[in-house]
Amino acid sequence: MRAWPEADGCGLIAGMRPAFHTVGVIGKYDSAHLTPSLDRLIAFLRARGRQVVVDNRSIDALSTSRVAVAALEELGAQVDLAVVLGGDGTLLSAARRLVAHGVPVVGINLGRLGFLTDIPADSMEAMLGQILDGHYQEEDRALLQTVVVRGGNAVEETLAVNDVVVSKGARGSMVEIEVYVDGQFVYGLRADGLIVATPTGSTAYALSCGGPIVHPSLPALILAPICPHTLSNRPIVLSERSRIEVVLVRGPSANVNFDVQNSFDLQEDDRIVIQQAGRPVRLLHPHGHSHFAMLREKLHWGAHL
Repeated sequence: MRAWPEADGCGLIAGMRPAFHTVGVIGKYDSAHLTPSLDRLIAFLRARGRQVVVDNRSIDALSTSRVAVAALEELGAQVDLAVVLGGDGTLLSAARRLVAHGVPVVGINLGRLGFLTDIPADSMEAMLGQILDGHYQEEDRALLQTVVVRGGNAVEETLAVNDVVVSKGARGSMVEIEVYVDGQFVYGLRADGLIVATPTGSTAYALSCGGPIVHPSLPALILAPICPHTLSNRPIVLSERSRIEVVLVRGPSANVNFDVQNSFDLQEDDRIVIQQAGRPVRLLHPHGHSHFAMLREKLHWGAHL
């Protein structure tokens, strides 16, 4: 009988695995602090005998041009591992483009909070070295697949790692929407908007709207109203298998945004259909990673009394 690695109790699998041979590097290309960290990272990977392919948007930050370059949409087909150097926003953007290739992703934090980019930049050689040696923990993070239907036709389709947000837009008046789950009417809502979040997104926008923190191993989705007119409209936790439909009844400047990065302008009677995507993002963490330790650090929770 084959012996499988043991889970660490938080939905993570740890153990020895084959080394990664070709590594894609994706940087926060508009960061003034990218160049020294990017140079360090590439020098380290080369010293470890890895082939390196750099995202073409990050190439201007390099002090050398002697490196393979690829557009992010093509990079996933060429590498065994993707290393994101930036903040959570950089990782979210990269993860959506890489998920179709099933490439595992590692995040090195150059930003502020870093819920997903959990390796500190000053420790990248030691922690990334562990991962290259096969000592890491892997977890799958669910994505949301969204289709905007207008007049019976799909007019927008995209993925989100954190959340899909139907928002009032720039004019300031509330939106009026109807919400359905698996074809059943849930409620009519007058609010500034509605967040549909994954467990990964439970520590993002949904948290600021009173939503629960959901462990990433749980098969769940979250509905969190934004400033609802009726105060009894509270966040709801749903099954990951739920098919959520949001119908815009009224909202002259309403839009839907994805991970607060891409947005699409809505029209009345548009139907936003949201469900879990077929493939997850594969995140790698150094051995010994703890989701609860990360929450304590990032949210400034107390340690032992």
